[in-house]
Amino acid sequence: MKNMRARDVASVVLVSAISCMLGGCAATETLISKRNLVVESKTSTAIFVDPVSREKRTIYLDVKSGVDGFDRRAFKTFVMEQFVANENGYKLVDDPDVAQFTMVAYVLNLEQANPTAAQQALGQGYKGQAIVGGAIAGAVLGGTTKSLAAGGAAAGVAEHITGAFVHDVTFMLVCDIQIRETAAAGVLVQKATHIEAKVSDSGGTTQNVSETTNRKEYRTRIVTTANKANLDLADAQPLMFKKTAYAMSGFF
Repeated sequence: MKNMRARDVASVVLVSAISCMLGGCAATETLISKRNLVVESKTSTAIFVDPVSREKRTIYLDVKSGVDGFDRRAFKTFVMEQFVANENGYKLVDDPDVAQFTMVAYVLNLEQANPTAAQQALGQGYKGQAIVGGAIAGAVLGGTTKSLAAGGAAAGVAEHITGAFVHDVTFMLVCDIQIRETAAAGVLVQKATHIEAKVSDSGGTTQNVSETTNRKEYRTRIVTTANKANLDLADAQPLMFKKTAYAMSGFF
């Protein structure tokens, strides 16, 4: 009986040691493979604005956001810097009445996410000031929770302890872009808008608007992700802003 108990204790010690080594290896692998900050920007739809003469290469920039804590001033500064570096000669101006182009950037999300949520956000495309729905929020929160739970179950108690200090973190910035261009003299643009809105639990309203303007419109979405082990938003945000701003200047 004593020998059987000794063997049982030895087995438990051996399993614990193996679990500890596996947990430590998983954490070490994450730290090594995710040691460098990787920031990527992707655009849902390519935008090609019409070329204009140098004196007309003026843009009025309007940055909006529904994200608490989003630093619009810092983001706008990064955009301005990218246009200064733009070799095509486009510049930002303060007067929308004299600008050839008006670019509205609406930031819908800046939060911790996972690659699946980022891909879903990109696939949805331009939404303007519409709130990103529960599908993305669920993917962000649910995906993170599930990945942590799966990791803990796979590597046991040892990985739970080791992994508490090592996390594979991804942040996501979702920015919708609308560009309006003043059409050439004599050109009229026919615009048709279909709007559906829910007014109560029992029904909604539909609007169809048709108008003639002198503005052409382009719309797209930019999704920027930052990934690194144990990443903080404060460390990721500057490069996320810069990458998004670079993509915005690339439309011109």
